[in-house]
Amino acid sequence: MNMYLPLILMLVMGAIMAVVALVSAIIGPTRYNRTKSDSYECGIEPTPQPTGGGRFPVKYYITAMLFIVFDIEVVFLYPWATSLGAPGMGSFALVQMLIFIGLVFLAYIYEWRRGGLEWD
Repeated sequence: MNMYLPLILMLVMGAIMAVVALVSAIIGPTRYNRTKSDSYECGIEPTPQPTGGGRFPVKYYITAMLFIVFDIEVVFLYPWATSLGAPGMGSFALVQMLIFIGLVFLAYIYEWRRGGLEWD
């Protein structure tokens, strides 16, 4: 039981914080006005958006895709690198990681060819 005591304590503290936040939202003062419901843009009046939400350039999505590809690569590479010296991590694990890095490199080449790395 001593092993689970920190986990139980953290869950109890999280539940207490959630209850306090809920109670304060219910019984706290509510003062609605136009300023609070507007979007915040550093004190500058927000620019009007066309109906439908406006359009983002495709370059934004390509850059976001590049970030996700390399973020996922780091998530998979870090545990593999820390357990590389463990027993059972032989040439099979090395080959699998080389295949994974090759696929990530193909995604990088795709981004490069599509112009995701060029800034105007």
